[in-house]
Amino acid sequence: MTTIEPESELALNAQPDLADSEVVTAPLIPFIPREPVPDVITNVTSLRAYAERLREGHGPLALDAERASGFKYSQRAYLVQLRRAGAGTALIDPISVPDLSVIQAATEGVEWILHAATQDLACLAEVGLRPSRLFDTELAGRLLGRERVSLGPLVASELGEHLEKGHGAADWSIRPLSSAQLLYAALDVELLAELRDVMYAELERDGKIIWALEEFESLLTFTPRDRGDDPWRRTSGIHKIRKPRALAVVRALWVARDTVAQREDIAPGRILPDAAIAAAATILPTTADALGEIKEFNGRGQTRRRATWWAAISSALALSEAELPMASLPTAGPPAPRAWAERDPEAFARLEAARAGLKKISERVQVPVENLLSPELVRRVCWSPPTAPVMLAEVLRAGGARPWQIELTGSILQSALGAKVTPQVTGE
Repeated sequence: MTTIEPESELALNAQPDLADSEVVTAPLIPFIPREPVPDVITNVTSLRAYAERLREGHGPLALDAERASGFKYSQRAYLVQLRRAGAGTALIDPISVPDLSVIQAATEGVEWILHAATQDLACLAEVGLRPSRLFDTELAGRLLGRERVSLGPLVASELGEHLEKGHGAADWSIRPLSSAQLLYAALDVELLAELRDVMYAELERDGKIIWALEEFESLLTFTPRDRGDDPWRRTSGIHKIRKPRALAVVRALWVARDTVAQREDIAPGRILPDAAIAAAATILPTTADALGEIKEFNGRGQTRRRATWWAAISSALALSEAELPMASLPTAGPPAPRAWAERDPEAFARLEAARAGLKKISERVQVPVENLLSPELVRRVCWSPPTAPVMLAEVLRAGGARPWQIELTGSILQSALGAKVTPQVTGE
């Protein structure tokens, strides 16, 4: 789950002895769990006992998972939190009990409640948990037009409760976890069922429940994007590096770093920062000693691995011209929008018209533009429009658009596809 920033609220108390510009800050009272924070489940016996309680419980199942993204290479779950009415809350250590299929069997067909489901579905699947139905409170917040959709602000606006946050970016791989971390973890699922019920009613009230249900169903087949053929090209600072030889150094260091990070299960940025890779590619050291003179490579951790980094750099320096990477790869899809006006003015006119039309719809229905239709899909359609108007709906459907999105945006998009370049009027 994403890190949630603490909320701050100001209560204006009209008191005769206060200047007009003064305010009194009302203290925020943190929400306290209804039951004591449970012990972490670390064995199969306790896991099975909780699974039986889940089977006897009722209502939807609230779930969350904590990873150690900034610390570990893997994106596995290091803690799984569950809560269901009649069963209470459970905190499960998936390192000690990596197979949670007994939980899956006990809750087959039960609706899941997740916040920002796309962040947790993959790591939950790794331990044997896959939903057949779900409700995503973060996505519901977007469809309801809420400006702030992280869990803390939504709980505050919808339920009037204040969640103490602050451990989302912690290292959840450490053992034992602190009592503060366990409290944070339990609170993440404590109010999800109540939040779901309130938001479901609001979606019905606003005529958006069908939109939400279609969105939630699409999440059941969600898979994270793979890294692509050249993930090294996403190294921070690479936009300043254009020479093929320097790019070869970026590639070689990135691959070497990734190999070490995967082997040691440490986040790549903790092995070697992107800034160090960019610095080496810019300077192009010709000896190991010269590499050590670069400040990003002379720390204690880098000294220990300097031979590894130098081997990567020297291999890049030894490549023939034919083996060097291209400065940029040809793209299968549309180019970056900033290049459209020059490369294809008609396509640029279509894109501008589509963006303007979608913005109007967004303002009318109070849904962010990016949730009305995938920006990538809009660009693809505007760059290469269907040959016949009747094909637009099928193209959108094939691109992943849901029925509600096609119905809401189809006519505006069709009109935009007929947009033409406005002739420039020049003085005589």
